[in-house]
Formats: sequence, structure tokens, C-alpha cells
Amino acid sequence: MGRLLGYGRVSTGDQDLALQVDALRAAGVTEENLFTDVVSGARADRPGLSALLAAASPGDTIVTWRLDRLGRSVLNLADLAEQLRARGIGIRSLSDGVDTSTVGGRLLYGLLSVLAEFERETIKDRVRAGMAAARRSGVHCGRRPTLKAEHVADARVRLAAGQTARSVARFLRVSEATLYRALARHPAPVASPPAA
Repeated sequence: MGRLLGYGRVSTGDQDLALQVDALRAAGVTEENLFTDVVSGARADRPGLSALLAAASPGDTIVTWRLDRLGRSVLNLADLAEQLRARGIGIRSLSDGVDTSTVGGRLLYGLLSVLAEFERETIKDRVRAGMAAARRSGVHCGRRPTLKAEHVADARVRLAAGQTARSVARFLRVSEATLYRALARHPAPVASPPAA
């Protein structure tokens, strides 16, 4: 049987950790195995949780007041639960009645994984739809072009003067492939016929 490692978190200094800490102690967590944070769950930097995860070993169980104390989102909680499962570390949530050493708790692991996958796919779909809408509106998506329009115009002048694509690319400090992509992205202006 491994150790019980407790984790408590409140979002602001105005909130009190005492309720969570008392419940963790009552559940059998000793003082040296108690880790806390006073930081918003939305922040990725949680030193207490990081120290807890570093201290946890296979066979240990992380005890928390509620599951939402561990994860910033369902996706984050599911990822953390999967990492802990892979390391042989259990989770027990006192308020939620979750204990991954039981059949019901292992079912929760499975449900969290399914929910996390669903959330990942939903996020991907939203991003794809947003990018498609932006492209339809003429907004460039992705990395900024390496060469600006004036660089491309300069490249065209140099190429028309007989320089090789390799030498022009070297002058602009880009690869030939980047030069060719930029030339394709910025078509040469069509000269209008002289006025009569």
C-alpha cells in the first residue's frame, strides 16, 4: 500500500484552505504529504501540484477535496488522470466520492478519457471552422510570410535581370522553396497597354 498524498487549492488569498486541509488530514494524509496552492485553476503554474506530482510514486494515492481542485478543465483533468494511471498512481476525491482503486473509480478514468477526447475533437473542429471563415474573409491564417511584398518585387527585378533563383534566395536569406512560394503568393503585376 502506497502513501496518501493530499492536494488542496484555492483561487485567491481571500479564500480559506482550512476546510480542504482538515478534510485531507481526516482522510489520513500526513502533514509531510500535504501539498497546497493559492492560485487560480486557470493558471498552468501551480507549484504545489508540481511538487506533488514529482513526489508521487507507483502505488500512491492522491487525495483531493474535489476533482476540480486538480484540473483546470475536463481536458486537463483527464490528461492528468491518464498520466497518473500510467504511473500507477490513484486518485481519491472526498466530495465527489471518486476512488480509482474501485471499479466505479476506474470507470471514471474511462469516462474522463472519452470526455477529453470529445473536447479535443470539438476544439479542433472549432479551430478549423474559424480558420475557414477567416480565409473566406481574406484573413491570412498561420505563420507570417517570410518575405514581404517589397522583397518579392525586388526578387522579381533581380530574376528579370538574369540572377539565378539560388543567388536571389541567398541574398534574401531564405531557401529557394520559400522564394518560389512567395513568388506564387504574390503574382507579378500585369502591365497595362500604353495609352494611344
